[in-house]
Amino acid sequence: MYKYYPLLIAGAVIGLITIIFVVAYALMKNKKESIGFDRTLSDGELVKRLLKYAKPYWKNFILVLLVMIFSISYDIISPLLVGEIQGLIKGDFELNQLYIRVAIYVSILIVSLIGTYFQAIILQKTGQKIISNIRLELFTHIESLSHEQLNHIPVGKLVTRVTNDTNGVSMMFTNIIVNLVRNVFVILGVFVAMLMLNYLLTLMVLCFVPFIVIFTVIFRKFSRRAYRKVKDGTTDINTFLSENLSGIKITQIFNCEDKKMSEFNGKNNQLSSAKKQQIFVFGIFRPLVYLLHITSVMCLFYLGGKGYLEGKEILGQLITSQTIVSFYMYVSKFFNPIQSLAEQFNWLQSALASAEKIFLILDMKPTVVDSENAIELDKINGDIEFKNVWFAYSEGEWVLKDVSFKVKAGQTVAFVGATGSGKTTILSLICRNYDIQKGQILIDGIDIKNIKISSLRKHFGQMLQDVFLFSGTIRSNLVLRKEGISDEEIWEACEYVNASHFINKLEKGLDDEILERGNNFSAGQRQLLSFARTIIHKPEIMILDEATANIDTETEILIQNSLEKMMKISTMLIVAHRLSTVQHADNIILLSHGEIVEQGNHNELLKLKGKYYNLYTLQYKKQELLN
Repeated sequence: MYKYYPLLIAGAVIGLITIIFVVAYALMKNKKESIGFDRTLSDGELVKRLLKYAKPYWKNFILVLLVMIFSISYDIISPLLVGEIQGLIKGDFELNQLYIRVAIYVSILIVSLIGTYFQAIILQKTGQKIISNIRLELFTHIESLSHEQLNHIPVGKLVTRVTNDTNGVSMMFTNIIVNLVRNVFVILGVFVAMLMLNYLLTLMVLCFVPFIVIFTVIFRKFSRRAYRKVKDGTTDINTFLSENLSGIKITQIFNCEDKKMSEFNGKNNQLSSAKKQQIFVFGIFRPLVYLLHITSVMCLFYLGGKGYLEGKEILGQLITSQTIVSFYMYVSKFFNPIQSLAEQFNWLQSALASAEKIFLILDMKPTVVDSENAIELDKINGDIEFKNVWFAYSEGEWVLKDVSFKVKAGQTVAFVGATGSGKTTILSLICRNYDIQKGQILIDGIDIKNIKISSLRKHFGQMLQDVFLFSGTIRSNLVLRKEGISDEEIWEACEYVNASHFINKLEKGLDDEILERGNNFSAGQRQLLSFARTIIHKPEIMILDEATANIDTETEILIQNSLEKMMKISTMLIVAHRLSTVQHADNIILLSHGEIVEQGNHNELLKLKGKYYNLYTLQYKKQELLN
């Protein structure tokens, strides 16, 4: 037995050196990754940022750690009790001694189960609170992003971040962190117990540690890569579904079902391949750890059995059958947490991959933000001025070129021109959906960059060509953010814009349900609801962007009557291709290639016989042909 002693000492020393080396390498690697220029974040940085969300609940986690001490007592003490019971059964013993040890064993087991129960309850409640906070912060941050950023991020990707990825992170707080700590405590506790039980057999177990550490480091590298692919694949599928389910009617109209099915099948196969790679990595790691476990048990039986049969003391310790039984249980409890750590590493990589996706969104800074000295505007008159405004969505590709004009409070100004001339862009810039590159935009003589964005936009009412209605009732869609609006005010607005004539015909009136995107209403009805919604909020400046483009003639007459009434309420800016909509405007601005080429009222522009005259004549002749 003595001849194995130097070999075991050497193996144990190599094991400790391996642990120190691997830990140091991992720390250096994380440090290197964290200062890289790509957008991948190191594990250390991700964990540090996630723990900030847990900080307000630190008392709950301390309580869980205290409960954990009781729950792991079974893992540490039970092998010793089983060994003692085996020793009692082998020799002469009294039943009372056996009853006492069995009673202690059962008591420790019950305490451990109770501790595990309360640990799970506390963790689940705390974890759900943390995830709720992360989800709320993420959604709030997405709301703060600028239009330019939202235009470049698919809706499906954002949905995945708020739902799938936050659920992936929840495992970290409800399971992974505490169980990682628990397993580390169990491993340390079992290791100390084995040292106290027998030095030589403990050194034998320590010889297997270098292999475990090396396998774990390799597994960590490949599993992280695999989980990133799975997350990317999931995001791609969600993005594809979000877009194609919204446009499924177009797919059916153009008979593109097979093509879309083929595209979906491709993305589905990519996700399946990523999942298989993830399973393959995990499928290799766990059997390797189990192989080490079985090998250590075989070595235990060989060395322990040999020492027991020789009956020699080593370092003052005699190997007994009781020692072998207890050590066998300890070896199992030493490797079981390691195998659990493998599974938890599996979940940890999933959680970190999800966290990385979430933080990449949270790290996006809005491109349009309030200036340091931005002011609140409680009331505005409605004077608007563009002073030498230049704007481009992409650098160098100017959409507006040195545009200047004035709009007096209460005036109605219309913007006309060919598609791409910059009409809608002007309306977006006034609301500061984008920031201009050169020039100034003034509201009541104040540069809009010096006004808080939320304060600026609350004075605008926008009616767009594509009216968006939320799922809910007509009432909820009309009042939106404004509280305390009475039914009388709602009906007054509906009658004002001629929307009451079809609402009265509905079975539930204002409480009638609106389906997703208002698909159970016609385009004209949705537009009238949009008008009513705007009137209810009483904006000082109203914006109409092709508000009459997709409606029938009868509804257009209703909307024209509504427009004539609305023109008397506040400043109004209109973009329209139908010149009949803008004939009563105080000023009509004709744009071409981002520049103002003509402006004046309807009669003045006709007298010029320029581009507006040609455009009006063309539409008039077209209307005559249709009639």
